[in-house]
Amino acid sequence: MSTLFDMEPEYFLGLDYNTWWFLVVGAVFSGYAMLDGFDLGAGALHLFIKGDENRRIAFNAIGPVWDGNEVWLVIGGGTLFAGFPEVYASLFSAFYIPFMLFLAALIFRAVAIEFRSKEPMKWWRTTWDVAYSIASIILALSLGVVLGNVLNGIPLSSDFEYYGSWLAFLNPFSIIVAITTLSLFMMHGAIYLSLKTDGKLFLKTTIFIRYTVIAFVILFVILSFYTLIYEPHLTERFKEHPALFSIPVVIVLAIANIPRLITKRKFLGAFLFSGITISMLLILSAINLYPNIIVSTIAPENTLNIYNAAASQKSLGIMLTIAAIGAPLAIFYSLFAFWTFRGKVELDEHSY
Repeated sequence: MSTLFDMEPEYFLGLDYNTWWFLVVGAVFSGYAMLDGFDLGAGALHLFIKGDENRRIAFNAIGPVWDGNEVWLVIGGGTLFAGFPEVYASLFSAFYIPFMLFLAALIFRAVAIEFRSKEPMKWWRTTWDVAYSIASIILALSLGVVLGNVLNGIPLSSDFEYYGSWLAFLNPFSIIVAITTLSLFMMHGAIYLSLKTDGKLFLKTTIFIRYTVIAFVILFVILSFYTLIYEPHLTERFKEHPALFSIPVVIVLAIANIPRLITKRKFLGAFLFSGITISMLLILSAINLYPNIIVSTIAPENTLNIYNAAASQKSLGIMLTIAAIGAPLAIFYSLFAFWTFRGKVELDEHSY
């Protein structure tokens, strides 16, 4: 595999191709987290919704968009493999168990959405309700576990292979990140449900918002203090560049704006700021990592970065061109889907 160790980097608008591709991968995964995040959050809250009709409404709130949102995950995996194949190989081998759980939950979630209302029996629908909710929780927790370990670093050998036990990924930092991720998605999902429902279910979603906001703020504070005390290496970049402290400030302001807008019943604005919070948290993570992608806890020279793990410059250049064409199309499709299915959910014979 060609790397920048055997060729000169090529530049576009002042940034080398490797940095551009790092930004592309980050943007795609941020898009996935913002879009599928509210799907997963709504699923995690599903069992708290009572009544068959209300649960059908909750299903149909995400029904027109959930599969399109998951496309961003496929694109994210493709961009990671295309731009940084060594990272793709090391990451999926290191987190084999979390990713297999993630894949199984992804399958059960999709099946539950499609099968749930195919039969009228109560036991049938309850079974798929439980499967849907548990699968959504597992998906959110799995994403948080992987993110926590990527930020914290993992043991990589000199040939970039995982050199740890199969349960090493369940460390305190990754567990806190996972639970915080779940609470963030639940808040995001509760706000989205408030946009799509009315009547008693709408009132129920406002209660969900209140409790999920409180839970996320508490967990976010705990995670912040844990990072400062036990993971000080994640703050070194900000000590070197004080201007970067503007990003945590923006995150805090975005979080604070959510309950303010909810109080004013401006749920669309709250939903947008919830999405901004997710995006800014991932930007914060990317800044902590760059130019590294997977940090080796065994030896610094075993770390995978945007240079020693990248595809050839020619490949990166061609794929950046393809991304420049494809990204606007994917964004347009998502916007079109949301615009087409805007408004409150109304059940009919074609509903889930």
